[in-house]
Amino acid sequence: MKKITEIKKMKPVLPERKKVAAYCRVSMETERLHHSLSAQVSRYSELIQSNPQWEFAGIYADEGISGTKAEKRPEFMRLIADCDAGKIDIVLTKSISRFARNTVDLLKTVRHLKDIGVEVRFEKENIRSLSDDGELMLTLLASFAQEESRSISENEKWSVKKRMEQGIPTAKPPILGYKWVGNHLEIVPEEAAVVKRIFQNFLDGKSRLETERELEAEGIRSVNGNVMRDSQLKHILNNITYTGNTLLQKEFVEDPITKKRRKNKGQLPQYYIENTHEAIIDYDTWKYVQDEMERRRELGALANKSLNTCCFTGKIKCPYCGFSYMHNHRNKNGHPQEYWNCGSKKKKQEPDKKCPVGGTISQKALEKACCEVLGLSEFDEAVFLEKVDHIEVPEKYTLQFFLKDGTEITRPAPNTGHQDCWTAEYRAETSKKRREHPYAKGTTELSGRIKCAACGCNFRRCTQPASNPNKPKMHYWRCSNHSNGCITIGLREDVLKKQIAEVMGIPEYDADLFKNQIPLIYVKDKDLLEIHFKDGRVETTQYAPPEKTFTPRSEESREHMRQLMKERWTPEYKAQMSRKMKQIRSEKFWNSSGK
Repeated sequence: MKKITEIKKMKPVLPERKKVAAYCRVSMETERLHHSLSAQVSRYSELIQSNPQWEFAGIYADEGISGTKAEKRPEFMRLIADCDAGKIDIVLTKSISRFARNTVDLLKTVRHLKDIGVEVRFEKENIRSLSDDGELMLTLLASFAQEESRSISENEKWSVKKRMEQGIPTAKPPILGYKWVGNHLEIVPEEAAVVKRIFQNFLDGKSRLETERELEAEGIRSVNGNVMRDSQLKHILNNITYTGNTLLQKEFVEDPITKKRRKNKGQLPQYYIENTHEAIIDYDTWKYVQDEMERRRELGALANKSLNTCCFTGKIKCPYCGFSYMHNHRNKNGHPQEYWNCGSKKKKQEPDKKCPVGGTISQKALEKACCEVLGLSEFDEAVFLEKVDHIEVPEKYTLQFFLKDGTEITRPAPNTGHQDCWTAEYRAETSKKRREHPYAKGTTELSGRIKCAACGCNFRRCTQPASNPNKPKMHYWRCSNHSNGCITIGLREDVLKKQIAEVMGIPEYDADLFKNQIPLIYVKDKDLLEIHFKDGRVETTQYAPPEKTFTPRSEESREHMRQLMKERWTPEYKAQMSRKMKQIRSEKFWNSSGK
């Protein structure tokens, strides 16, 4: 039987067209180069659209922009973004120098596009970035393009230098108080009045901050319409242009690739031309302002009268952070205190860069250490400023004095702020408050009712953490003179309350009943309690401290300790302990014999 095969009509498979874009750039906005850019755009538009295998993806063109920095070219950055989005497969450009004059930027961009499958074709050099030898050739030719850019920059610098030598300005920056008419400056009366006011404020002793706030309040702006900040006011006060003279090459471009500008502080020659335009400020006034600014700069913070300064301002330094210590005020328990701490505390520092000293230096401790170093019975600011160059804080609560005669002296400066404020008057005031307000912070109904019969002092409540972290903290009552040798026993609060309840004849301790019935408890003969009732009755009871309890060690714990002792008790350790014990016995023998 014959077999019949149906032959279906096949649809032709068209090759997928590549999405092609072009990048064009000229570095200067001139009539000739504008035509050149237009010609490039027209040519690439026609070239791409005439190729049936290509799909037109757009033309990206930067006009009047240098090729040394990729981020400064908006169309170039848009091109890269579209490549990342998958809108472009091939990028056409005239030459390497049109694409980038910075070797690093060029290779970084081409490698990035290569990773995402986008090819860059350089017509003049006949290089394709996806070819095997494409990157090698790009590296070599891009270096030449970068050096060409550097050479052009050097030639331009040479021409700029020649113009400056002839007194011809090479730039026409906007200057408050003047306007450019050709190559000459003419005064703008309204702006010149503002300049004179800025100089006059400085001569009157006002800080730049005060002038800034004054001008901002009146709506006076810079030539660009911005608020005049401290840096702009400083630039105006320093600008010799206001004297009618011109100083050329105040700044220079350090590197033609990075385009970074630096202030000319002697690296290159400057050119001073006299009487180039009408002056707003006479030269003598301008010179006086410069000298005064230098004087204030040397004084530092002391020159700013708007700051709360004293003789220690700018004198105390941190040797690790490089910051000066700052003067602070705080109010503790109603008593004002002054202290100094490292200025890095107010700066956002990374954890590993924080000041290693820490702590604060109290004003009283600082003045006391100064008196010891300078041999004064009472602190004198004039003597301090005359003799002390600066103070460093090498470690917590330690001051290192550097005197002007070259002497270095180290003195401790412990923080005794709490002791300083705890005067007899303050102690009496606090006791009175606690008696009148028994439930004040840190007090209970027992506060002020337990007294030591031996020394007459009140018992104070102390908190002692439990040996077991899972158990609550314990409260004890001890004589306030305990640290000075009082032998009266300490009373554990829970045990004391249980014994008070037994004496009162109640099953469980009651705070309200205690306050109503018992005004005073005397602690006699170390542990004898004498309880006084308001009705005149006196009861005595022996304080019975709780028995000490402990958890016996398990056999595993004992075995663990035995193993630790075996590991530690090495022959070397035995010999060391033997020598130590012989030395101790020898010293005891000589001390007991009186020799």
